[in-house]
Amino acid sequence: MSDGAFCLVLHTHIPYVLGHGRWPHGHHMICEAAADSYIPLLWQLQSLVSDGIRPGVTIGLTPTVMEQLTDDRFKHWMVDYLDFRVLTARWDYEEWKRLGEGHLQHLAWIWEEHFSNMRRYFIENLGCDILAAFRALYQDEQIEIIGSAATHGYLPLLREDASVRAQIRQGLASFERHLGRRPHGFWLPECAYRPRCHWGEPPEIRGGSPPRFRLGIEEMLADEGVAFFIVDTHMLGRGGWPLPVDLAPGGDGRLFGRITRRPEHDEGRWPKSQHSAYFVGDRFEDHSAIACLVRDDAVCRQVWSADLGYPGDPDYLEFHKRRFPGRHRYWRITARDADLGHKWAYEPEWAESKAPQHAAHFLETIKGTLHQQSREYRRPVLCAAFDTELFGHWWHEGPRWLGTLLRYANADPAVDVVTVSQYLTESPPSSAIVLPEGSWGRNGTHEVWLNRETAWVWRHIYDAEMDMVALVREWGDTVDPRLRELIGQAGRELLLLQASDLPFLVSTKSAVEAAAWRVNAHFTDYKKVADLVRRYGMHVPITDEEWTAFREVSQRNRLFPDCGPEWWRP
Repeated sequence: MSDGAFCLVLHTHIPYVLGHGRWPHGHHMICEAAADSYIPLLWQLQSLVSDGIRPGVTIGLTPTVMEQLTDDRFKHWMVDYLDFRVLTARWDYEEWKRLGEGHLQHLAWIWEEHFSNMRRYFIENLGCDILAAFRALYQDEQIEIIGSAATHGYLPLLREDASVRAQIRQGLASFERHLGRRPHGFWLPECAYRPRCHWGEPPEIRGGSPPRFRLGIEEMLADEGVAFFIVDTHMLGRGGWPLPVDLAPGGDGRLFGRITRRPEHDEGRWPKSQHSAYFVGDRFEDHSAIACLVRDDAVCRQVWSADLGYPGDPDYLEFHKRRFPGRHRYWRITARDADLGHKWAYEPEWAESKAPQHAAHFLETIKGTLHQQSREYRRPVLCAAFDTELFGHWWHEGPRWLGTLLRYANADPAVDVVTVSQYLTESPPSSAIVLPEGSWGRNGTHEVWLNRETAWVWRHIYDAEMDMVALVREWGDTVDPRLRELIGQAGRELLLLQASDLPFLVSTKSAVEAAAWRVNAHFTDYKKVADLVRRYGMHVPITDEEWTAFREVSQRNRLFPDCGPEWWRP
């Protein structure tokens, strides 16, 4: 008998980059993520399934990832990208040969073989459709896939409830269009959450505003049929005390029915644990039940921390040192404090031997944690949540580590490897909790996304939000197809403007100029399209040049073909 359940959750997100240049912040970003992480992950998952092992992983695919992976431009550019990596590996091979660097020459040959095999697999096995392969695993119930907000908008800071609902509604509609049914789970962008409250504009943006009532994010998710989301560890510690509840059977494909408070004499200070699931909210009788799982940060730190975790092992491939123009990597980490100029050559066999060792160590950590928790709780759960791009892109050996971990864990009777929905179905929560506002960012607050450097971004977002609400109020009921097309494109530009990636890049100074350009571009395009909506709605003539400019914007940002004014309606 097992000591508990293990839920591995991978959050997969890349901002919308198609039509916005090539490298480093254009379409090469999604191509690189696909080559480094998505395809290697598929290799591991399909290998497990072919060996009769159900992976049981929960994978979050954001709508921008799904929209890009199915775009014909991506499929064409991905083949070009793989050709580029093969060709530049050949160039490196000849250059290392000329320099008499036999070992580096051998590594160049490995890169050429790697990307040649990947090109063949992408075209012949996948038919250039990565999402279809994930969908097949999902439909066969080998994995679970969960949804997210349309463009990874930072939901707690959006000014209008209509904007929060639009991010949720468009995200769920995109999921259903690509994967055939609605998800049970929803990844909150940046794990950012806000309960119901009286909310005013943060003073950093425009000096603040009088508070007004706002629904909790969990209430809006529950209204759209979502059953669970993931929160960071500190949210539980700062939250209220669990309240025991009774659960009615679910219906209409939902995981849960309604929940009700237990009689007064059953209430009390129940213990809380990050290894239990909880229903969320204090007005939970007003909406469908929605639960949360808590990410175990202490356990996860062994993976994501470059200083303390496995990816910092000296024998693993160094991420930051690359050889141009192909950007291939030939050096190992060597030492955490080693200058890039003093990195030693990569030894693939050494790294390959480390991944199974680290997978076995991680499994022992999981087992130890669950065994300890099983003494106090019935069927505890350990939720380990990571960004998918950590595995392969940042940590080259990560996909191998993942596949090995899942093999070991599925063979160990002490651990049940399950998807989040499977765990919640088999072990539904017995209590509800009120969560605080916060995120998985620095200090658990919004400060990475909202600060003095990013206040101007939010001023643009708020101006466009209020204007979009006015547009929909005025023209949202139209049946004119051209007017609906205009409103839909205005909506796309607003959704793209709201992406959490943009203030993050500004705040962290990762790519300030690129992010600022995207903010100004989406805001400007939104204003231009909104002006066309009003003029067309009032029968004011629009010139051929203006229609041509509109078509250019629509072609560049052509995600979400179902985007319409209904997403912003109350």
